[in-house]
Amino acid sequence: MRILIAVLCVAGLYVAGYMYRKQRLIERGELLEDSIVSTPRAKALAGVSNALFGFLYYAGVLAALPWLQLRFVSLVVLAASLLAFGFSVYLAYSLLFVTKRPCAYCWTGHSINLLLALSTLTYALKK
Repeated sequence: MRILIAVLCVAGLYVAGYMYRKQRLIERGELLEDSIVSTPRAKALAGVSNALFGFLYYAGVLAALPWLQLRFVSLVVLAASLLAFGFSVYLAYSLLFVTKRPCAYCWTGHSINLLLALSTLTYALKK
């Protein structure tokens, strides 16, 4: 299970890193294409990039893996995963019904968050 969590985190780091880089390019005027990262919902919490939150989340879970066998660590990772998935549900709703834009990277990130929530829940229940 820990290998699956690690693979999901690495994939999440790639997606979040790609989206954050794209957001920074748009903010600097170096990328003129229209993108979901230029919408207000791309910074849904306190004006901080969702992609940056995602990157920090995936890095944090990856860093916690060596200590995941400790009950407290597995519960903290589970809580973080459930929060991330809850935020993904909000953002998915926003994609479908508010911004109404396609975003393959967004849906990939949301899928990763669902799988991480399920994986960390399964891991925590086995403890």
